[in-house]
Amino acid sequence: QVQLVESGGGLVQPGGSLRLSCAASGSIFSINAMGWYRQAPGKQRELVARITSGGRTNYADSVKGRFTISRDNAKKMVYLQMNSLKPEDTAVYYCNADIRERPVGYGMDYWGKGTQVTVSS
Repeated sequence: QVQLVESGGGLVQPGGSLRLSCAASGSIFSINAMGWYRQAPGKQRELVARITSGGRTNYADSVKGRFTISRDNAKKMVYLQMNSLKPEDTAVYYCNADIRERPVGYGMDYWGKGTQVTVSS
């Protein structure tokens, strides 16, 4: 059973920083792309940042220059460093990963349960 568990959310003032972490565990042969999504109340879930197994990254325009995604393949973890946080960054942040459980076949999409990030003074 593959699991993704996020940590690091919380309440921060505008301009502050937070670092989110996501740990993958279970029956994992390999992990392809990993990413962070967020969903604010009344809005659709949106991509925040994504990183391939080779380290290529892409970001939502709204977070470019402020957020940095990274991963540690040996530890099966992905991180999101969030700086210069704004109230509009308030959302539940979800970890996502494309994981292969076996040497053959395609990967499957897995999601964490989410961690709340609130930016408010």
